[in-house]
Amino acid sequence: MDSNQEEREQEALAKEEAEAAAAEAAGIGGEVAKDSEDPAEQPLIEAGEGEAEGFELAERDLEDIASHGDQHRFPDNVPSPPEEQSDDGVYGEADEAIPEDE
Repeated sequence: MDSNQEEREQEALAKEEAEAAAAEAAGIGGEVAKDSEDPAEQPLIEAGEGEAEGFELAERDLEDIASHGDQHRFPDNVPSPPEEQSDDGVYGEADEAIPEDE
C-alpha cells in the first residue's frame, strides 16, 4: 500500500468520524418543536416579538412543562423508586435545654 492511498483512507475515516460527531452533537438537548415553519420568523418568536419581552412565550413553555407535556420531569424517562414510609411511630428525642450559667 502506498502512502497516498493510506492518506486517502485516513482522510475518509476522519471525515466519517467528523460526520458522526456532528450528528451526535446535533442531538444534544433533544428534539425541540418548531414554533414556525418559516426560519426567518423563529428569532422573532423566541424574542417574544416585542410583546412583554417574551413573557407570553415563557408562560406557554412554563404551562407545557407544568403539564408534563414535554416530560422534563425525569431526564432518563425513568422515575426514581418511591420512598418507603415508616409506620413504627418512632420520633427523635426532644432537644435538651441549655442550662444557664450560675
